[in-house]
Amino acid sequence: MIAPLSPLPAIELAPLLIGATLLVDGAGGIIVETEAYEADDPASHSFTGERPRNRAMFGPPLTAYVYRSYGVHWCVNIVTGPVGHGAAVLLRAIEPTAGLGVMAERRRTAEPRLLAAGPGRLTEALGISIAHDGLPLDAPPFVLIPRQGTPDIVAGPRIGITKAADRPWRFGLRGSRFLSRPFR
Repeated sequence: MIAPLSPLPAIELAPLLIGATLLVDGAGGIIVETEAYEADDPASHSFTGERPRNRAMFGPPLTAYVYRSYGVHWCVNIVTGPVGHGAAVLLRAIEPTAGLGVMAERRRTAEPRLLAAGPGRLTEALGISIAHDGLPLDAPPFVLIPRQGTPDIVAGPRIGITKAADRPWRFGLRGSRFLSRPFR
């Protein structure tokens, strides 16, 4: 069950999301890669406190925190911890399993590997934008389905950051071809 897990620290929730399924209006798939961002983490958007841009990150657990990365693409996170804490799990990649046609149209490619491997590709494929910021992930248009079993998970340093980049807070499904980048 995902909902009871959501108040967990991001570092604990991030690996537990591997193998869960995320759908947005019926399109989505299996979460295969995540990254944790805690409130006291210098790489976290919440590190310097609540601002209009990151307000959703301080909201209730199991809500979406959506932000624009480098002014180019949206990224989606799952807020975790208690209200006011400021922690979230970035969704880096999914294995597409539902709504492949609509995802291919949005991404302008039919190559399954390229549909949602990376946080920008993932949000584009799922049609996620700032309009989803702060929405609960356990209510439409979202469906978050708990994983079945215990997947083989690998951990490593986070990607695309300069502060606290060495922390092994990136988690992935070992051997998945849908990861944004291989683990080393």
